Amino acid sequence: MKRTKDPSIDGTPAAELLRRLELSVTRRLDGLLQGDHRGLTPGHGSEPGEVRAYQPGDDVRRIDWNVTARTTEPHVRDTVADRELETWLLVDTSASLAFGTATCEKRDLALVGAAATGFLTARTGNRVGAMTIGPDGASTPIPARSGRVHLQAVLRRILGALDDPRPGRTDLDGGLRRLAGTATRRGLVVVISDFLDPGPWDAALRSVALRHDVLCIEVVDPVELALPDVGMLVLHDAVTGREIEVPTGNERFRARYADAAAAQRAAIATRIRATSADHLLLRTDRDWLLELARFVSGRRDRIDALSRAAARGSEAMVGGR
Repeated sequence: MKRTKDPSIDGTPAAELLRRLELSVTRRLDGLLQGDHRGLTPGHGSEPGEVRAYQPGDDVRRIDWNVTARTTEPHVRDTVADRELETWLLVDTSASLAFGTATCEKRDLALVGAAATGFLTARTGNRVGAMTIGPDGASTPIPARSGRVHLQAVLRRILGALDDPRPGRTDLDGGLRRLAGTATRRGLVVVISDFLDPGPWDAALRSVALRHDVLCIEVVDPVELALPDVGMLVLHDAVTGREIEVPTGNERFRARYADAAAAQRAAIATRIRATSADHLLLRTDRDWLLELARFVSGRRDRIDALSRAAARGSEAMVGGR
């Protein structure tokens, strides 16, 4: 893919590219969301509200025991829903993302992941901020603000960083720690990377997940999972600059490669899920919109199931008083 000074993908100018992404996301995914202010993170607010009598289906965790003791009838305290969702994007822009053998490169997926998240959450009053992380460290944070113009500016900044990858390894741990100090208001944090950094980023991700809802978008190319049989292949490591000859015609070598790649990706998935973060895998040989739609729908169904289970539990506890 030829790159120019003006950010673009396959020669498509940034403005046209972002317009197409916005249309794709809003037309195909908008109906999967649950309300203007819930977006990808449905749930109750955190600010205490009014007290009212308990009703079947209420969460037992919201019972106000002081009022219940005074009135001898169970009461719950409602919470005030947060009317603004603050979303922070942390996007890996290292050279390892400038690779792709299917319909696009991994950095193209990184952009569409950021764009889709932004368009789905940047609603009336909702705010989006961003930070990129590369071999040179984390960029200056783009403050979280609302509005379509601001979101377009955020995505253009991300596109520009992805368009100019630098050699070297990304310090994902350092980027997460800096983001934790920047995103002080509880909200949604989206981390977009191939997660090839072998460093100890688990602890930093877990720390972020304690305060925020976290979504990790992992971008992968099929050749990173299984090598095709194309004879002797010379591979160039965009991170270290090394070159190596790979005998892809050797069936046993390809099998060992596939086993090692599967183990690596399984380990990455385990590390992400151990932090309580959500995990979305996007591949350059698949429809990213379809994968994102499945994720949003599945997450909604999972949260609804948990809410129903909590309601049944609360009814059982109150009924046993």
